[in-house]
Amino acid sequence: MTAALPVNTPAPPLAPITATLRAMFGTDVLPGLAPGLVVDDEAGWSPATTLTDGSRLPELLDSAARLWGGTPHACAALAWKAYSYWAALPVVLGWAAARRVPLLESSATLIDFSDRRTLVTLGLRRSIPVAVLPTDPLALTGSPRVQVVADERELLAALRATLLDAHLSPVITAIQGEVRIGARTLLGSVASGIAQGLLLAADALPGSAVEAVDTLLATLDLADLVELVPGPNGKPTVQRRTCCLAFTLPTPKVCQGCCIRTP
Repeated sequence: MTAALPVNTPAPPLAPITATLRAMFGTDVLPGLAPGLVVDDEAGWSPATTLTDGSRLPELLDSAARLWGGTPHACAALAWKAYSYWAALPVVLGWAAARRVPLLESSATLIDFSDRRTLVTLGLRRSIPVAVLPTDPLALTGSPRVQVVADERELLAALRATLLDAHLSPVITAIQGEVRIGARTLLGSVASGIAQGLLLAADALPGSAVEAVDTLLATLDLADLVELVPGPNGKPTVQRRTCCLAFTLPTPKVCQGCCIRTP
């Protein structure tokens, strides 16, 4: 009898992202993301739509007040800084590492507040759709969760439409319904988080992290909110043009690259 030929099973769609995260942090256990990104047992988790419908946004803001004890608008700014960093990271790493973009629909993104050591944990449903180029092996699978786009321009458009327009911007609007804080302050944290994440992943990315930062921030219309400048070791660092308000906390913090830092 002739032995059956092995069947090539495609790697999980999010494999390039989880591999990059491990290269960055040396572990799958991160303070803001579910291990392996995907949540199979959703007990205790809620879709991110609960932030925009008002049902769980108070928990996010209350968690920030518990952790940092600042004014309501400072805690909201810091809550957003943490949330937007972890929400955006899988998306931007997917694009930079493999041109494979999980489409961060709020209904496919899950949040959990049960870990008291951190502000919020984000995870993705296994059914989350992924946008890819025609050359991606996923494009040949015929999976209904794979959205094949024509070219790089359309892939970036899909990234913007789901990450910023459909996910982050509505949460910003919801936060502004609770506290008085400017959109530019909050978007500055999005720009900073994307830039810092890509620079941290530089050694694990196939191309230039600086070029990736420039491309994504231009795509999201956030390029004017940060600047990449030479750091002490000659590597680029992020200089913000807005403040996350951490300096106003009872125990003040001035972040590296803060716009109020004096030379």
